[in-house]
Amino acid sequence: MKSQLSIWGTALIGGLFLIGCAKSNPQDKLLTDKKCPNCDLQGIDLTQAQLQKAELNNANLSGAKLSQADLSGGLMDSVNLSSADLSGTNLSSAALGRSNLTQANLKGANLQNAYLRGANLVGANLTDANLENADLSSAQLDQAKMTGANLKGAILPDGQIQK
Repeated sequence: MKSQLSIWGTALIGGLFLIGCAKSNPQDKLLTDKKCPNCDLQGIDLTQAQLQKAELNNANLSGAKLSQADLSGGLMDSVNLSSADLSGTNLSSAALGRSNLTQANLKGANLQNAYLRGANLVGANLTDANLENADLSSAQLDQAKMTGANLKGAILPDGQIQK
């Protein structure tokens, strides 16, 4: 009887451990807590996700699918979003300072009032993006596609304000 209790106790503890590990899945953590700094979410599909004010500083979201997601007000400094699909995504008032957005698809994205100081946007597609009042000072925009982008009031890489 004593050994059966020991076996059941061990099984119960093991089961609780596995449940705890399942809850530590970065994607689940992000969707429930909206917090996942330093997480590796490379290639994740978060299309249309509701992640307002999410905390993702230093996370790896390279190649992620975030089209039509709401990341408004998010804390995303030093995030790797290289080659990510952010088309139609709401990034208004998001903090993206020093983030890597090389080759990212930001077509039609809302970046109004976004903080992009020092961000790497080399080769990014910003076609029809709303960058009104965005801070792009010290950002790298080489080879970025900006056809139809709204830059009214934006602080450009050279510190000039677009009128």
